[in-house]
Amino acid sequence: MDYSKSGGQRGPKGAPKHREHNAWGSDRKQQGGRASKEELVERLKAAARKTDTPGDDSAPGA
Repeated sequence: MDYSKSGGQRGPKGAPKHREHNAWGSDRKQQGGRASKEELVERLKAAARKTDTPGDDSAPGA
């Protein structure tokens, strides 16, 4: 028996299984735009200030 001919038809090659959120022709900025360099630097500085608190017992080697 030729088992290669049994079963259903294979789908198109490379076809996506679902719709993408940033598909062509859709609103691509759903999560907002790209942050500027100044905003990123401020966010990094705020995170550094948050972790540099004195008396932090969770620091390694303490």
